[in-house]
Amino acid sequence: MGANEMANVTIGDVAREAGVALGTVSNVLNHPEKVRPETIRQVTEAIDKLGYAPNQSARVLAGGSSRTFGLILPQLNHGLYLQIATGATAQATKEGYNLLIASCVQDCTRIGTYRRYFAGTQMSGMLVANPTTELGVIANHDPIPTVYLDIWSERPGDYICADNAAEGRLMAEHLINLGIERIAIIGRPSTQKLRARAKGIHAAEMLYPHVEFDFTETGDANKPEDGASAVADLMAQPSSLHPQAIIALSDMLAAGAVRGAENLGLRVPNDLLVCGCDGNPLAWSCGIELTTCAPIGYELGRRGIKHLVERIALAKSDPEQAAKHEKEHRQDLVRPFVLARESTGAERQKNSSQLDLGLYL
Repeated sequence: MGANEMANVTIGDVAREAGVALGTVSNVLNHPEKVRPETIRQVTEAIDKLGYAPNQSARVLAGGSSRTFGLILPQLNHGLYLQIATGATAQATKEGYNLLIASCVQDCTRIGTYRRYFAGTQMSGMLVANPTTELGVIANHDPIPTVYLDIWSERPGDYICADNAAEGRLMAEHLINLGIERIAIIGRPSTQKLRARAKGIHAAEMLYPHVEFDFTETGDANKPEDGASAVADLMAQPSSLHPQAIIALSDMLAAGAVRGAENLGLRVPNDLLVCGCDGNPLAWSCGIELTTCAPIGYELGRRGIKHLVERIALAKSDPEQAAKHEKEHRQDLVRPFVLARESTGAERQKNSSQLDLGLYL
């Protein structure tokens, strides 16, 4: 069938091909949860055979909404955001929705553009992940149900993020439980989540006064070379001030710290223990398995979709309560777990290239 012929295929053609009613085809496209699996398969085969494509513009003009969610990501070069996309896609598919992903490439001006586009095409809802700049993320008014990921806020809205303070505290306590008494912290706390991790480490400092903490507050979280430089500076001090272990506020810095230690002839973990905080698999290429917090991006994406589905259901069942819900503040924190690995003395995994995230979510 040619392109022009495919463009003329109607929902009625699909119904006749599948041998079902028009309403059944509509339910398969918009409410698959109401249709038996064998019927969905029958209609899907007809759609594929005829090359039918639903007219989304007509649906919008009719006042409906597409059974699609939008996901706005700040970038696609960080493990967290790839995990969010994977988790959101899996949960959206499970709930019977499609997912359209847009990347800002760290340009915050695109957030508003994508937000207006998603609303204009009558998407059922959208997820907005926190860009590193933390600017222009939260709208004064969201035209469609919106959940914000990887951000903590006191403003009205729906937010899901990792407990970043707990990440820092857990890393400190992990080292203390290994008998470490001199810990250096590297990384400039320039963002909300980095400040929260540093705050969590400070909390551990108060609980364990016998442990010495050295907060350097230097190093860009996204630059491994800054981690290497920080280690060089720390080891240039008198030996009595050398740390036994390093906590980097990001895995990128931690990976750089490992390389920096090796450049100085130090062995990790024999001479120096190193750990990160943010569970970023894209930073795990330093030749040694890095201790950090277990990746939580998949869970952020999964919960985000669940929040949207719950809000849509509430709007249908109790519009008055849903209106009140829109004005409330809701903050969902994902509990972190320590992923103890080779860089702090844990035994190297036999299949180190395969990490089952399901064990930690």
